[in-house]
Amino acid sequence: MTRDEVLTFVREHVKNENLVKHMLCVEVAMRFYAEKFGEDVETWGYLGLIHDFDWEIHPTLEQHPMEGVPILRERGFPEELIQDILSHADHTGVPRDTLRRKALYACDEITGFITAVALVRPSRSLLDLEVSSVKKKWKDKAFAAGAERANIEKATEEFGVDQWEHVGNVILAMRRIASELGLVGNIK
Repeated sequence: MTRDEVLTFVREHVKNENLVKHMLCVEVAMRFYAEKFGEDVETWGYLGLIHDFDWEIHPTLEQHPMEGVPILRERGFPEELIQDILSHADHTGVPRDTLRRKALYACDEITGFITAVALVRPSRSLLDLEVSSVKKKWKDKAFAAGAERANIEKATEEFGVDQWEHVGNVILAMRRIASELGLVGNIK
C-alpha cells in the first residue's frame, strides 16, 4: 500500500478538511519520530494518517475507533496497524505497549493544540512558532479549553519524551507541511 492509496482511503471517509489536516499533522509527527528512532517511517506515517479515519461516521467514544475496525479489515490493513489504532483510545483496552503506540497517543492531541496556537498568532504561521508561545497558551486554561491538557501530559510522559521537547519536535515536524496546512501565514 502506498501513501497515496492511504490518503485516498482517508478522503473516502473524511469530508471535513480540518480533520484531514489533523491526520496529516499526526502523520508528519509520526514520520519525524520514526526517523528519530530509526523505525519504519512509512508504517508510522500510515498509522498517523489513518488513525481517525472513522471519526465522521463514528463520532462518539462508544463507536470510535472500534466500529471502524471492520472497514480497515475489509480493506486489507494489517492487524498490527489496526491494533495500534485501537490503542490510541483509552476505552478500547488495547495497551500502548510499543513505542509506535505511545508515539501515536503522544502526537494525536498535541498537534491540535499547536495548530490552535499558530492560528492566534499575528503571523498565523508555524514557521515562526516557538515552544515558549505554546507554553504561554498552555497556562491559559481558557485557551483551547477543549484540549485535554492532562491527557496530553500523560501521553507525553508515557512516550518518555520531555513535554516541551516533544512540543518542539512536533512543531518542527509540522513545519514540513505548513503550506499544506495553510499555516505559512504572512511570513515572507
